Amino acid sequence: MYGVSGTGAVVGEEWGARAARSRALAVLRVRGRALGLAVLPAAVAVVLYAGGVTGHFTGSGWDTARWVVTVLAVLVLLAATAVALVVARARPAATPTVELSETAAPDLYRLVRDLADRLDVPAPSAIALTPDCDSWLEDRTHRAHRVHHKQVHRTSDGAGAAPVLVIGSPFLWWMRVAELRAVLAPVVAGTGPAAHPDIAAARRFVRGLDAAVAVPETPGLDPFRRLGAHGVGQVARVLLRACRGHAGEMERGVAAAGSERAQAVDYGVRIVAQEQVGLAYAGWDRLLTRVALPAWRMGRWPAKLDAGVVSALTELSRRDRLADGFSSRLGERPACDLLEEPGAVDEATSLLAARLFHGGPAEAGPDWSPVEWSQYPEEVVDRKWRTDAARLHEVLDRLGVADSSAGPSTAPGGPTLTRVMAHLSVTPSAKEQPQAQAQAPATTPADAHAPDDDPEAVHDPEAVHDPEAVHDPEGAHDLAALDDEPQTNPAADALAGALSALLAREEAAREARAAATAAEAAKTAAAAPSATTPHMAVSGPDGPLPLFPLQPPRTGRDLLADHVTAMVCCAAVDTAEAAPGLDWLDGPALIVGGERASDLGPRVLALVEDGDPEPLRAWLARTGVRPEKPVRLV
Repeated sequence: MYGVSGTGAVVGEEWGARAARSRALAVLRVRGRALGLAVLPAAVAVVLYAGGVTGHFTGSGWDTARWVVTVLAVLVLLAATAVALVVARARPAATPTVELSETAAPDLYRLVRDLADRLDVPAPSAIALTPDCDSWLEDRTHRAHRVHHKQVHRTSDGAGAAPVLVIGSPFLWWMRVAELRAVLAPVVAGTGPAAHPDIAAARRFVRGLDAAVAVPETPGLDPFRRLGAHGVGQVARVLLRACRGHAGEMERGVAAAGSERAQAVDYGVRIVAQEQVGLAYAGWDRLLTRVALPAWRMGRWPAKLDAGVVSALTELSRRDRLADGFSSRLGERPACDLLEEPGAVDEATSLLAARLFHGGPAEAGPDWSPVEWSQYPEEVVDRKWRTDAARLHEVLDRLGVADSSAGPSTAPGGPTLTRVMAHLSVTPSAKEQPQAQAQAPATTPADAHAPDDDPEAVHDPEAVHDPEAVHDPEGAHDLAALDDEPQTNPAADALAGALSALLAREEAAREARAAATAAEAAKTAAAAPSATTPHMAVSGPDGPLPLFPLQPPRTGRDLLADHVTAMVCCAAVDTAEAAPGLDWLDGPALIVGGERASDLGPRVLALVEDGDPEPLRAWLARTGVRPEKPVRLV
């Protein structure tokens, strides 16, 4: 495909292309061997029948052999046909993306085509955006993908179409136009090797095998079809294992060829742009985990995540001397100017990010609405704090915890911070109480059932009281002694368990509502399949949501610390000169006197972990927070 001439980059490119083609032929040889193995019984049957016709293989034994081999050949051919049909018809997994038509990004299409002309390779067939810090070429020549592509781009489909260029959306907002061109050069250069027939056929075969492996997990299959799908999946796994090494080396050869070819285009700018790739990845990760995730958990999704990554990285460059000077590039033309409507594209990718990383619905609704960055402190931070505070006091009510605050200005039973602190505080006398209980005489039945006066304490499923701990305190003490970290605050453990149970119920109810909304949206989409946006469309995902969970489930102590922190923040906002705020790198923040209160976390942990309220009480006195005052809940 490329001539063998010159040295340096040309030699490296030719070596990578030749290596990719040789590995592609190795993959195709695996396919050929499988096909030869499938037709081998039929070939043997043909030989036996030919021998019988010519008089060489006569007799009852040969007749029996012919019948046995014929039956075996028919069964093997039927099985091979079923495997081939499943591999050919299985829908390969596609990356969930926001597909851009040329009318939505004419300048971006023009930049990519000019880049392809400079590299002397075919231009990508389309451009799509993904909420990730990476870029690649994706083959979407399968007919299921081509139908969706044709509906969006109004183009003719064909098996020989060029791959789709997938660009990470944070790159468009953080990088400048020249940097984006330099970063995309090696990716676009990969369309040259991808156009080779052997490489394209090998890729289709591997993608078909990969899709066939997932067929048994398709919902809606009857038991007979699922059993057959499992058999096909096992055959596909064997073929994948046979060609996995060759496929990997083929992709490395394609990448090497593209990288060598791209060295002739913006090589110096690419070295600088690679630094921006790592910086963008760091800022994007912090923005998703610290800023977007709390909003998603509240049923709100930030509508301008890509614009937010610019603010996060600018804040990072202000704090970190290693990133100093990166924000000075912001005076140059950003790559998002290549889009006709950057705001609409940002909103679409932000919604897709919420679906992928949190599992949110595909469309906005009453329980899933967008939020602007200017509204984030009030709509997300303040609402999150007050929701957590209300949940904390609800659990305290169920556990039968009374408000121990005193004073004429305190409302009896009101949601006060003093109530929380008093319940979690461990006094020296309370620490000595287990030893006193161990030495005390056995309780009477009336004393043992004293808490039965509170029906909530008896019948509440969230009550985490262990009956063995009441009737066998010595056994409970022995169990606690087996732990690596002995319990220093049993009240916090009980409260954390009740909070975890309540949150699990709320999450289950939220998922049920989301599933019902998704089913209703699917019915609506099936009734009106042509109702697609002419400029943009979202493809995928092909699996259960979320595809990429950001954080593992939190422990009960973590949940309790978050809820106590929320209660402290509510008290600070209601009784002191404090306000909710947004930190681009750390998420929700409490602003006290114009400064972010960064020293609150350790004091809350001292209360939750050790039952020591003094550090938090000192912080409240210094900031002017009145913990005995009731706070406003949602």
